[in-house]
Amino acid sequence: MAREQPLAGAPTVSMTAIPTLAPERRALLSRRLQEQVIPRIVLVLVCALFLLPFYWMVNTALKTTSDLVVYPPLLWPTSLTWSNFRDAVDYFPFWLYLRNTSIITVLTIIGSVLSNPIIAYGFSRIEWPGRDQIFYLVLATVFIPFPVLIVALFDIFAKTPRPVLDGWQLAWEGNWINTYLPLVVPMFFGNAFWIFLMRQFMMQIPHEISDAARIDGASEFRIFYQIVLPQALPAIGVISIFAGLHAWNDFLGPLIYLQDEAKYTLAIGLTFFQSQREIQFSLLMAASTLIVLPVVALFLLFQRTFVEGISLGSIK
Repeated sequence: MAREQPLAGAPTVSMTAIPTLAPERRALLSRRLQEQVIPRIVLVLVCALFLLPFYWMVNTALKTTSDLVVYPPLLWPTSLTWSNFRDAVDYFPFWLYLRNTSIITVLTIIGSVLSNPIIAYGFSRIEWPGRDQIFYLVLATVFIPFPVLIVALFDIFAKTPRPVLDGWQLAWEGNWINTYLPLVVPMFFGNAFWIFLMRQFMMQIPHEISDAARIDGASEFRIFYQIVLPQALPAIGVISIFAGLHAWNDFLGPLIYLQDEAKYTLAIGLTFFQSQREIQFSLLMAASTLIVLPVVALFLLFQRTFVEGISLGSIK
């Protein structure tokens, strides 16, 4: 057959240009694979690895007693036993411990939100002699483990009288032991790590804004409240989450200072649930799921604020 001739005026494609398209396309696919596909696969695998304990906890909470003794362990219960959650709540004073834990958590968050931004503002936006040296001294307390301070703190709180209202008069009697004061009051005086986090965030705010406000006659408190604080809300959100998690999961503090069983928190109640009674792992995992669930919900609701505050994002 005769070879067909190209039409007159039709564009011609150089055969030397075709091989150059394949390497460029392969390079583009390789770059997308390295920058998008592989990182996502790794993140999914790591996420599944971190979710595995939570899945196993919920899986065990929904199993019957017969499913717990099966070997190899079942990846999914034969029948969903939702009554384990009701039995776990009735097995120990869950609602009383939940109320106590909620009170401590709310007061801890309030104290942290009120104290840490003010202290961080003094270390980041106000010039005064010895500011950086004192900040480094405060930051060094992060490396002091809490067990080292237990005896000294307990002795201080045991000798500190607590305020009691006697009619319209304020009286001082007793001490702070077996009250929520040792767990809550220190939060109103700041935390070294949270002060550091707030300070780093506030240092990114341009000082020209504060200088312009001072020239206009604004007081230091007004600059803090109306200019700096609204821009530091992501960091305040992170501090709130950290403070709430610390108070919700704290075990050693309530164990040391609380002596009345009616004042125990969920962390102590869950430990006594395991130690004082015959262990029923389905009920234990059901109670653990109920305790962990508010923490997971809190993170899911405020994860954007949490990530933004941790990354110390740019000023809007």
